[in-house]
Amino acid sequence: MDPALSVTVLADNNTITDKYFLGEPGLSFLIEADSRKILFDTGYSDVFIRNAEKIGAELRDLDYLVLSHGHLDHTWGIVHLVRLLTEAEINHIPHRVPELIAHPCCFYPRVKPPLRNIGSLLSEDEVRRQFSVRLSAQPVWITKNLVFLGEIPRKFTFEEGDFRTRGIVMPDGRIEPDQLQDDSALVCRTAGGLVIITGCSHSGICNITHYARTVCGEQRVIDIIGGLHLLSPDKARVRKTGEYVRGLHLKSLHACHCTSLSSKITLANYCPIAEVGVGMKLEW
Repeated sequence: MDPALSVTVLADNNTITDKYFLGEPGLSFLIEADSRKILFDTGYSDVFIRNAEKIGAELRDLDYLVLSHGHLDHTWGIVHLVRLLTEAEINHIPHRVPELIAHPCCFYPRVKPPLRNIGSLLSEDEVRRQFSVRLSAQPVWITKNLVFLGEIPRKFTFEEGDFRTRGIVMPDGRIEPDQLQDDSALVCRTAGGLVIITGCSHSGICNITHYARTVCGEQRVIDIIGGLHLLSPDKARVRKTGEYVRGLHLKSLHACHCTSLSSKITLANYCPIAEVGVGMKLEW
């Protein structure tokens, strides 16, 4: 029986030993679900394309491009995808331009002094020139089993972030504290339960999981893969996160990207922590 879902890691901070892939502090997954191909995030550079070439994965026939949020380590690689598709058009190579799905705030500029913009290199107008675009704060069902969650309700106060050092440039030019309302995730329904696929989990992995269960009408969660944004959290937050995920009875937690070693060690006391690295292909 073919798997209901597969996730191939094209970009992450870590790589698999003896496989000679390229790593970077970014994230990109190639997802196959319900006979559809979805690229989830594009990392920081062209690393995701170069790694896809190494494993023989074709990126010219994507059905969808989904962005978890607008930060540079998840969106700056989009320029290289545009180049790949543009050259395919020039050289008459068969290709398909994917539909892009993201939150409406995804392409707003982000300031984090002294950095002038840690958001997308491409404006929304340019993105719309290159792709068919669907921006939604509401859940979007991409296939019968795979859903983009849209804007995540913030339920758990212990997952509140400190946004004082970051700003988001609104369409009228005002700079407001960046609450990262565009941070979202994908969720796939499988026979065993939900698989949650995250980018950075700025909105909080517990908030994401709670909303995923609500949107999908399914309480069982068998796996979470992606960044948890637990780089230097206080001990109380990691403990409360661990207590929440312990109650999920996960088969595995594939924490990667923006999850520190100390956070993984702590979470291992609450659930099965699994390795993640570029080149890995996971199936459910």
